[in-house]
Amino acid sequence: MAEDKATGVNLTSFYGVKAGMTRVFDESGNHVPVTVIKLIPNFISQVKTASKDGYNAYQVAYQLKREKLVNNPKQGHLKKAGVKGFFNRFAEIKVSDINEDDLGKEITLGEFEANSYVDATGVSKGKGFQGVVKKFGFAGGPATHGSHFHRRPGSIGNRATPGRVFKGKKMPGHLGDKTQTVQNIKIQEVNLDKGYMLLKGSVPGAKNSFVKISKALKK
Repeated sequence: MAEDKATGVNLTSFYGVKAGMTRVFDESGNHVPVTVIKLIPNFISQVKTASKDGYNAYQVAYQLKREKLVNNPKQGHLKKAGVKGFFNRFAEIKVSDINEDDLGKEITLGEFEANSYVDATGVSKGKGFQGVVKKFGFAGGPATHGSHFHRRPGSIGNRATPGRVFKGKKMPGHLGDKTQTVQNIKIQEVNLDKGYMLLKGSVPGAKNSFVKISKALKK
């Protein structure tokens, strides 16, 4: 990711790839588990204004692919914005102040430094259809003495009044595969030359999935 302030734009968010987890040692020799975020190109492919679209935002293009893997409408959209390369994914980043001259420029990482804090948003790993014991941590029933109640949820009903199941009742169902945000993650290291960022601890998502990194809202 470029860091040329003459041609780049500093935003409070960007998209990267979760490359996996490893560990590093700090100055005191303490073991620190970290998530490796691969820095990928992020280009501004559209500028949305309050007068035209009702709100201010930058549309960001990422996930560089081969030409034949990007359809013609996306290629035309990128060409109109003056973005070189073939990007397959688009997302919006809302900002208070915009500049239409930023169209086609690359997002830089001037806002992200070591020892600062960020919020990481990703799609959690999908676990498929799961029961209430795994999904919600229900205790379950007795394991022995002839019990036929082990991992089932038990009765979900109520008496004649209200005579219905309340909305939001914890039931078996699909677990994971949801957009989740972990707040106040410390940036352990930023290496622009080698194209990676180290975040202390874990972040949502599977290996090689896309993660949105934003400046921490509560710090």
